[in-house]
Amino acid sequence: MSQPHAYAIEVHGRSAGIVVAENRGFTFFASDWAFKDLDRRRFRHVGQAERAAELLLRARRAS
Repeated sequence: MSQPHAYAIEVHGRSAGIVVAENRGFTFFASDWAFKDLDRRRFRHVGQAERAAELLLRARRAS
């Protein structure tokens, strides 16, 4: 069985976007305007994209 090539990223039950596997990393595609700053940003690991989405949402809520 092959590994998945895309993963959904959710933050507190909210769909942030997906990350798609590419050469040596993952590209984030935002599905919610609140996460547009991460759109097309590259990450080395899925967990890094999840953490970035969490931090971005936290920063938006604090402001």
